[in-house]
Amino acid sequence: MKKAFLQLHTAVFLAGFTAILGKLIGLSEGLLVWYRMLIAVVTLLLIQQYRKGIQQLPATETLRLLAVGGVIAIHWVAFYGSLKYGNISIAVVCISGSGFFTAFFDPLISRKALQWQEVVLGALAIAGIYIIFDFHPQYKTGILFGIVSAIGSSLFPIFNKQLVSRHNAGTLTLYEMAGGLLLLTILIPIYHRFFPPTQLLPTLTDWWWLLVLALVCTVYCFYLQLNALRHISPFTANLAYNLEPVYGILLAFVIFKENKDFNRHFYLGVALILLSVALQTSRVWLKNRYRKAGAG
Repeated sequence: MKKAFLQLHTAVFLAGFTAILGKLIGLSEGLLVWYRMLIAVVTLLLIQQYRKGIQQLPATETLRLLAVGGVIAIHWVAFYGSLKYGNISIAVVCISGSGFFTAFFDPLISRKALQWQEVVLGALAIAGIYIIFDFHPQYKTGILFGIVSAIGSSLFPIFNKQLVSRHNAGTLTLYEMAGGLLLLTILIPIYHRFFPPTQLLPTLTDWWWLLVLALVCTVYCFYLQLNALRHISPFTANLAYNLEPVYGILLAFVIFKENKDFNRHFYLGVALILLSVALQTSRVWLKNRYRKAGAG
C-alpha cells in the first residue's frame, strides 16, 4: 500500500507540472493534446514492440480501451482550455471537483452503494471552487472548461479500475492514447471552428516541452497511476489528485507570479480543497489500520 501511495503521489506531482508545460507551449489546447498523444502513441508502440510485441485484444475490449482514451482526450482538452482561458491556478483548482463527481459516478458505474462520506468530502472541494468562482468572475470561461475537465478526470480512473486487473500498464496506456488520438483527429477541425488556433505547428521550443509532456508527464505518469490503481480506490485516487492544485499553484506562483492575481477568497477555496484531501487520506489510513489490527 505504501508503494502504491508513493506511485500515486509522484503521478500527482507530474500532473501538476503539466499545467506549467501547457503555459510554456504556444499551441491551442486541442493541438497541444493531439501532439501530446501522438508522441505518446509512437513512443509506446516502439517500447511495446521492443519488449514483447503489441498485445492483440478482442474487438470489444479494444473498443472499451479506445473509448476510455476518448474520455482522457476530452478531459485534457478541457483542462488546457481552462488554463488558456483562465490561468494555471484556475485550471488545477477546478480539477479538485473530480472527487465530488467520482462520489456519484463510481457507485453508478460500479454498481455499489453510495458512500455519503465521499459525497461530503467531495462537496468540500466543490465549495472551494464555488468560492473562487464567485469572487473571480473574470475567469468564468476558464472555470467552465475546468468543470468539464473535472468530470472527465472523475470518469477515467473508474473505468481503468475495472480494466487494470486484466491488462498491464503499457498495453492500457497505448490503447487509450491511441483512442484519444483518433477521437481528436476527427473532432479537432470542428472544435477549431469555435476556438480557432493562432498557430498549427509547434515551434522548436514547443517540441522540446511537448517531448517532456508526452514522455515524462504522460507515459511515465500513466504507468505510475495505473499501477497504483491496483491497490487504491478510484475515489481515493481522484481525491489525491486534489493535491495537483497545490503543486501547480506553487509552481505558477514561483514561475509566473500568479499570486498577484488573487485575494484571500482564493486561498479560502484552496484551504477547503486541502481539507477534503487531508480528511480522506486520514479516513483511508484509519480504515487500513483497523483492518490490519483485525487481521492480526
